Formats: sequence, C-alpha cells, structure tokens
Amino acid sequence: MDASKQIKRLKPRYQSKEKWVIFGLAAPFLIIAFLFLYLPLYGWIYAFFGYNPPKIMTLAQAPYIGFKHFINLFTHPAYSKQFYNALKNTCVMGGLTIITSWLPMTFAILINELKAKKFKKVVQTVTTLPNFVSWTLVFAIAYVIFSGNGLMNDLQKLMNPSHAPINYLMNDNNTWLKMWLWQQWKWLGWNAIIYIAAISGIDQELYEAARVDGAGRFRLIWHITVPGLMMTYLVVLMLNAANFLSTGLEQYLLFSNPFNSSSTGKIVTLDLFTYYKAFPLSGMADFPFATAVGILKSIVGVALLFIINGISNLTRKESLV
Repeated sequence: MDASKQIKRLKPRYQSKEKWVIFGLAAPFLIIAFLFLYLPLYGWIYAFFGYNPPKIMTLAQAPYIGFKHFINLFTHPAYSKQFYNALKNTCVMGGLTIITSWLPMTFAILINELKAKKFKKVVQTVTTLPNFVSWTLVFAIAYVIFSGNGLMNDLQKLMNPSHAPINYLMNDNNTWLKMWLWQQWKWLGWNAIIYIAAISGIDQELYEAARVDGAGRFRLIWHITVPGLMMTYLVVLMLNAANFLSTGLEQYLLFSNPFNSSSTGKIVTLDLFTYYKAFPLSGMADFPFATAVGILKSIVGVALLFIINGISNLTRKESLV
C-alpha cells in the first residue's frame, strides 16, 4: 500500500484519539465548573418565592410572589435606603478600579525597564507575594499597624507624648481610599504579570529598528511597548467593567465594624449588603431578597460585558469576546 494512502487512513483515527485525550484532561475542570458555577444557578428560583424559614422550610410550601423582591429593592423604605447606599459605595469602588486600571500596565513597563536583573527579580517577587496573603492576614497586619494601640500610634506618641490614640480602622473617614489602597497593595504586582508576559511577546526587531532611527527609551515605550499592550489592556478593562458591581466580600467583611457598616457606612458594598441580608447578625435571614440582589448584579455584569464588546466592534472593528 502506498505510504501516503496509509497516512491518510491513520490520520483521522489518530486525531480522534488525540481529541478524546484532550477532552479527558479538560473533563474534571468542566465538571468542577458545572458544579460550582452553573448548578448553583438553580438557587435563583428562590428570589421569586416567599421562602421564609423556619416558618416555611421547603420551596414547595412557599407562595409564588414574582418580582416582589426586585421591586422592594427600589421602593421598600426598609431596603431601598440601604440598597442605594450599597450601590453608591460599589459604584465608587468599581469606578476607582476602572479609572486606575492602567496602573498594573505602567508598573509592568517600569519593571521591564529595570536593567539590574537581580533587583528586577526582587521587585517583582516582593510585589507579587501579597497576592498569596489571605485577607484575614492582611487585616491582621492592618490591625497591628493602624489600631488604637498599633505601631502608627506608638510612633506618633514618641514624637508627641500628649498624642491621643486614634483607631484608624474603626472610623468611617476615607474608607473608599483605604479599601482601594489595600487592594492595590495586594494585587498590583500580581496584575502586572500578564502585562510583563505581553511585553515579552512584542517583536524585538521593532525596538532595534526604532533605535536605529534614533528613538530614545521614552519613545520606545510610547510608540512600541504601549501599543503592543493595548489589546491586553482592553481585555482586562472589559473584565473589570463586567465585574463593576462585584467588589469581593472578604476584604469588606473583615474591615467592617459597627462604626463604618451602618446604613450609611461607606464600606457596605453590594456583596456585603447581600451577605448581611442572608446571614444577619440579628433578626431573620432573608434569603430570597439576597438572591434577588445577586441576580441583579449578574444581569448588570453580563449587560456591561456585551455593551463594551459592542463598543469595541463599532470603534475598533474587532470583538473582545
């Protein structure tokens, strides 16, 4: 038999085996994604029923109330004020994240411009490590430094013996700025990794040609590095915008206290608001209402994702998704 014909006969069979091997490797992750990301969506049904344990313990006993919980978000006096305050705080934190989304890219460029390789590795390692520190440990560090008897007050007392201790964690002053600074400290180095990888993928011949034409370091960055990172930046920006209403729970839950988590507290975002409704410190849990808030967040996130992708199609003639 001709060798070319034998290869043609074996090729489809080989490709089929290869596809099944790849699918087998991906199957565990697909199962985990289904169990933890898609199967819980069944719980959305609780937002449309008057489920109220311990009075009503099963969904079959709960009356169907339609969109009542969604309407209460905007009209009920007991909920609307707290909801609007949480929405305002979430929008501010999400806005700060989007406005400063260029910082990891800038930081990656600065790291790339370091000529001392050992110092470059040290900087990258030190700025990446905080990502692996849990928010519980971050709060412990903050408590040691900024509590009433923490390091900051000790230093101020050394300079001024009459200094009255200030608990920087308990007050509600500059809460948005403080939360944003902790986020940057924890994630700046980690978020810069994707840009460092993108920089390494830029064609080095472009830099060589620009240097021949007399371009300096700033010109190389502005005309080659930044344009080479723009696609990566736009994708990251799109993901940040899609998560505009998701600030995360752990940080805000740990840093919250009776002074800054009141009905007008600046630390109460939608994630924390939902948590307090589902697991209140006192009173009855309102799982259907908390579920309604979660559904609203998801719908807005998906809508923002498609809007930004549509803008990209109109302006750049290129889809991001």
